[in-house]
Amino acid sequence: MRTTVTRTTLLAAALAVTALVPQALAHDRAAAAPERPPGVALGTCEAGRLCLWKKPDFTGARHTFELSGVDIESCTPLPEGADAQSLANRTGRPVTTYQSAECAETGEFETYPGGGTWAPRSPYQVRAFKIWEN
Repeated sequence: MRTTVTRTTLLAAALAVTALVPQALAHDRAAAAPERPPGVALGTCEAGRLCLWKKPDFTGARHTFELSGVDIESCTPLPEGADAQSLANRTGRPVTTYQSAECAETGEFETYPGGGTWAPRSPYQVRAFKIWEN
């Protein structure tokens, strides 16, 4: 009798865990997917890059940057006369965007996590950025 109760308890526990695994995987996939405002399609930005678009909602001219072409923790201005209003951070590192082309903290600035952040509308014109160490 004791063996039957123990075996039944173990089987019930195994079934409960098995039932939770698909739910946990679905939750992980949902958490990894970038949030998207209704009606806004995500722009194209490859893994390992920082992508900045001229206009909101990932439209207009796009500038892309990779770690191999940027000095970590240094101010990187966008090309002369360029600015951005939306961005995707897929560098794997935090990125701070600046309203100032010199990364001055007297203007607006915001830091975005590096795990796949998509921002369809920056609250200011982005003119420079810094990529940080993790």
